[in-house]
Amino acid sequence: MFRSKAIQWAAIGSLVVSLFMGSLAAGGEKVFAADCTAGYVALTYDDGPNPSNTTNLLNALQQNGLRATFFNVGQNAQNNPSLVLAQKNAGMWIGNHSWSHANLTQVGTSQITSEITNTQQTLQSITGTAPKLFRPPYGATNATLKSIEAQNGLTEILWNVDSQDWNGAGTAQIVAAVGTMKNGDVILMHDQYQTTLQAVPQIAQNLKNRGLCSGMISPSTGRAVAPDGGNGPGPAVTKVEAENMTKAGQYTSNISSPFTGVALYANNDSVKYTQNFTSGTHNFSLRGASNNANMARVDLKIGGVTKGTFYYGGSSPAVYTISNVSHGTGNQVIELVVTADDGTWDAYLDYLEIN
Repeated sequence: MFRSKAIQWAAIGSLVVSLFMGSLAAGGEKVFAADCTAGYVALTYDDGPNPSNTTNLLNALQQNGLRATFFNVGQNAQNNPSLVLAQKNAGMWIGNHSWSHANLTQVGTSQITSEITNTQQTLQSITGTAPKLFRPPYGATNATLKSIEAQNGLTEILWNVDSQDWNGAGTAQIVAAVGTMKNGDVILMHDQYQTTLQAVPQIAQNLKNRGLCSGMISPSTGRAVAPDGGNGPGPAVTKVEAENMTKAGQYTSNISSPFTGVALYANNDSVKYTQNFTSGTHNFSLRGASNNANMARVDLKIGGVTKGTFYYGGSSPAVYTISNVSHGTGNQVIELVVTADDGTWDAYLDYLEIN
């Protein structure tokens, strides 16, 4: 334990506290949701799933609090069904990208139909849900293709920002492309490139800095909108940044590394806020880290009752989830508390998500 760090982080932290729109406040205590005041953008990844990269990409997106749409190639999905299911379970949306990635403007009607319907059936058999979105390979489309898409209940989705990852763009170029995105925009990326994978943490920070959030693609408009539990793979998510919670304890301080958040340095250091619940069971996901390889322990308390514990065993940020937590309804105080400080580690907290 290095108590002197508290003074250093407190000085830095005073510069990085920010106020977000979208109050979830109750009982006079102001609490803020994720800063999506500038709107939503859609991150899309084509050509998967593939066993060499999809798992790493999903992990990176989850660890950085991002959701995306995966346009899967049918034969790849057939060969890797567990990866398609992993996409769904990670909270991603899944779209149809044809069976073999052929240019569908250069083939006959029967092949177009086969490419689309076989992929629909394969993805539905794996996930239980037929895709609503279709991205034509190479972005090549025509009236015949659009007619067959419509017959299959699909909305054609292209893009208005191209990351150029397919054309050899480096990580910095991919992040720069994301930097041009505005509310409603859709960006083209691909599942298989290391540069694209490496860009994920910087993409998350870029969007956060500009008040943008990753959203779903509306089947009615083809534009990015807020995640919708009725159309997406899971329920809507409430996200609360740790630095916007009320801090308590002798050494609790804001930090700016390894993310903008809060450090809990000593036993019983904590952050808390008040959340209004209309139902009594939720999943709680906390992104955090330890200051070293030793195990950091942070208890989740709701209404003063301990509901579970998050453990962080290293300095690399990770997201851990306590599922199916039962709690009271109405206004409930949610508290994250260090309860097993042994003098050798500190807990760093980024954000809490509830769904």
